Amino acid sequence: MRAVQIVELSGPDGALRLVDLPEPEPSHLLTPGSGVVVDVHAAGVSFPEVLQTRGEYQVKPPLPFVPGSEVAGVVRSAPEGAGVKPGDRVAAFPMLGAFAEVAVAPEFLTFALPDELDFAQGAGLILNYHTAYFALRLRGRLAEGETVLVHGAAGGVGTAALQVARGLGARTIAVVSSDAKEQVAREAGADDVVRSDGPWRDEARELSGGGVDAVLDPVGGDRFTDSLRSLGEGGRLVVVGFTGGSIPEVRVNRLLLNNVEVVGAGWGAYVMTKPEANRAIGAEVQRLIEQGFVRPVVGARFPLERAADALNAIDQRRATGKVVLDVR
Repeated sequence: MRAVQIVELSGPDGALRLVDLPEPEPSHLLTPGSGVVVDVHAAGVSFPEVLQTRGEYQVKPPLPFVPGSEVAGVVRSAPEGAGVKPGDRVAAFPMLGAFAEVAVAPEFLTFALPDELDFAQGAGLILNYHTAYFALRLRGRLAEGETVLVHGAAGGVGTAALQVARGLGARTIAVVSSDAKEQVAREAGADDVVRSDGPWRDEARELSGGGVDAVLDPVGGDRFTDSLRSLGEGGRLVVVGFTGGSIPEVRVNRLLLNNVEVVGAGWGAYVMTKPEANRAIGAEVQRLIEQGFVRPVVGARFPLERAADALNAIDQRRATGKVVLDVR
């Protein structure tokens, strides 16, 4: 099979090689001896792969390895008792090995792909939408009628968060950096949009009538303190990642004085050892698809051999929606 490997830790431009590899065995690290084998049609591209090309991600497999955590395609084989069967269209989360023509995922991280979604949308479904639901509903306790401020709102996690929040009955305020990204956020369902280079904190407080109930932050960096200040009483700042590069610190007196919380939302670390929790999140995302709220926003698409260009689009903050590799 054709696959892209990370062969050195020099960044997107030098780290990748297009290679021919043997197809993987129907076994996965999380489910030894069994796994769902998927003929990959599309693979999702995410910020962790950018970090992996530099050796900066917490998951550090020995070189060389095939990166990529999520795919959409057609089941070739599945273990007995799996919820999918050969020939089914699926979205799957193999964790590694997605940048290839064949990938293997655990059964509990493989989901039937509804007819409403194509393969490119399926490749953007699990990582972003499961993260968004986990972060907003399970960790951030977002409730119907509340207001959530979403940073990086035109990106993969951001557009997913806007759609999931609307599905939960919340009002959404998107933070973006350009006209083009504002359009993406509005198409993803943002009720209001503010600019990251403007007085977004004060605008968010005004729009929400004194402070938002929750902030979803996949960016981090220097906007973190203003995110805390944008919260109303009892507000929750949900930390999803640090695409801005720097990891902020919290002066805990701000939490005490304003009765607010900072909440971590590490979806992957939580669900990898909890199959039933993962299936429950999958069922809720499926419900939001059926109700018409979830429609993954696909941005730039690249052939497999241009994986470096896909990673650069993310690294250089040019990406909107989900960046996808068209594998076959």
